[in-house]
Amino acid sequence: MQMSTAHFRKAAILSGLLGALAAGQAKAEALQPFKDALFSQSIVLESRDGGDFEVVDYQELRDINGRDQIPERRVKSKYVDLGVKRQQASETLPLPSGNLEVARVGKADGAAFTVIFIHGRGGDRRLGINDFSFGGNFNRLKNLAVRNGGVYYAPSVPSFDAAGVTAISGLIAHAAARAPGRPVVLACASMGSFICWGLARNAQTVSQLAGLAILGGATDPSFVGSAAHKARLPVFFTHGSRDSVYASSDQVALYDRLHKAGYPTRFSLFETGAHGTPVRMSDWRSILNWLLMAR
Repeated sequence: MQMSTAHFRKAAILSGLLGALAAGQAKAEALQPFKDALFSQSIVLESRDGGDFEVVDYQELRDINGRDQIPERRVKSKYVDLGVKRQQASETLPLPSGNLEVARVGKADGAAFTVIFIHGRGGDRRLGINDFSFGGNFNRLKNLAVRNGGVYYAPSVPSFDAAGVTAISGLIAHAAARAPGRPVVLACASMGSFICWGLARNAQTVSQLAGLAILGGATDPSFVGSAAHKARLPVFFTHGSRDSVYASSDQVALYDRLHKAGYPTRFSLFETGAHGTPVRMSDWRSILNWLLMAR
């Protein structure tokens, strides 16, 4: 049956719309799923700001005791895929500030994106590649990076002062040089947030970043006016409502200040969660998908 000009135009328009929709969906899902049924099915108790701020249900009996084979030490096997360890290496990078020990997962050159995780006090590069602690959440992050063509770095931060900031600035520059033009996301947990906030003042480093994730970190009211703030570098916060180290109310206040000004930011607050809850419960795929698209 022959198609009239009108029918052809309608078909062409429909095809274009479907193509645009498919492209939009692909764009919105920068990272393909990995064990989403186990990690991305949290119950949202409260939502505001068009979904940018969410209060997420957290229950220790379910999310630690029910998830771990040995509570807080070894997650059940279904939460991990250890095949990713074949692409894991420990390295010492000669950076301008000195040698920096890192764990790298994924290809060093030409990665589609880079994720760098900064541990808190008492940690080192081993924390960020531990497959079995923190509910298997780092194993998921490693798999998300490798399966989507990215690379993941977990450095041993030498200190949480200016020297540490300089060292991680060098790592960011190293990663950016190995994959020119590709996004770099910096995630900082607990005291590691001092590194994120310090780097936020470095315009050169900010230009190499796609976004920041702050997991149970300190609050930096002077972030407003920083180089990162001026560049509108997206920030994703996660925090436990009962954090006894860094008060959640302070971090929520900073989020509110930023969000009311139209700044690109999101917040996941884990109801009843403690200081370490965000490292265990943060949905890496959701965080990375948003940060990779928000800039």
